[in-house]
Amino acid sequence: MEKTLRRLDNASLVLLLLWLGMALGFAALMAPALFSILPSKDLAGRLAGLMVERLDISAWVAFGGALCLSYGGRWLNEIHDSTAIGPLRLWSAAVLAALLFTFSSTFLATPRLHELRTQMNAPVESLPKDDARVLSYRKTHGLSTQFFFIRVILAAVLVWGLGSLPKAKQSEGES
Repeated sequence: MEKTLRRLDNASLVLLLLWLGMALGFAALMAPALFSILPSKDLAGRLAGLMVERLDISAWVAFGGALCLSYGGRWLNEIHDSTAIGPLRLWSAAVLAALLFTFSSTFLATPRLHELRTQMNAPVESLPKDDARVLSYRKTHGLSTQFFFIRVILAAVLVWGLGSLPKAKQSEGES
């Protein structure tokens, strides 16, 4: 059973590290390059938005897969924490929080940004800074950015926490 759990944890590790690498590559390399090379901030923003949508899809796979593999394997084998708030519960809470932020990005922030771009019908930088649509766009974009970086932090925490998850059932006397 421990060997199986180790394999499941390794699969979770791969999923989480792949997503974390893609997210950091986008944030550190791709987004700055888009905004420095492309002739329009609007075009760069649209391309970055498409990449964020794809990162959201891969986040569903990474976080959902990690939950199913690492937590699911322990649930099926009836492995529990030895304390009320142990590593398994904390890890599960972190992965559920990551999925909640992924949900917020996928179904709240991104559709709202698309809606605001459609309403503006012009590049964001060409409109007055005090336009209500521009203010709403910037606020929503800020939230989207925060959701993204919170997920990056949670992915790193989940990678780090995989090693501390319980690997075997407790004996009855330990409860």
